[in-house]
Amino acid sequence: MALLLVTLVGLGGCAGNPNPGSTEPTVSTAPTVANTHEETMNAELTWQEAKAHAQAMEVEIAALIPKDAVVSIDQKKTGVLLSCNKTQHKWKGSTTITVAEGTKIEPIVKDIEAHYQSGAFGVRNRLDIGGYYEVQMIARSGSGENFIVAEGLAPNEIRIDSGSECFTLPEGIYPGGDF
Repeated sequence: MALLLVTLVGLGGCAGNPNPGSTEPTVSTAPTVANTHEETMNAELTWQEAKAHAQAMEVEIAALIPKDAVVSIDQKKTGVLLSCNKTQHKWKGSTTITVAEGTKIEPIVKDIEAHYQSGAFGVRNRLDIGGYYEVQMIARSGSGENFIVAEGLAPNEIRIDSGSECFTLPEGIYPGGDF
């Protein structure tokens, strides 16, 4: 299951226009690894601070879901580290929101997209592998911070996948395992 999640999160950034025949762009101008070549790093940032900020953003995004639709919120306490480049890593985690049966998820995801359309994140959308509407938010700063909001892996779920800013691990810390 964890491997599936890591694969899906990793592939989320590889998607292009969900409708290649369309003349409407689905990507706003946001830095990506492809157009910045190197993700910027905050030299002072610890992995704990990066994780805390990413988790706070997950909660901020979850708070945009109508309260009367929310049944439960499950924020994972741990995540994994993925490489940004040869010397830097980012913390990856997730929050799953269970919504009341019959809740239309796509309009909620589109409302979240509209909320972040202008500001610190470039926003793009696509249809995921299951055909569900997905929003990707990528920090305009080039820090590597990113979030994906989409229908969850089970019915009546909204999933928020997060990636923190890039940081350097202290000497002697192995990046494997849970963080």
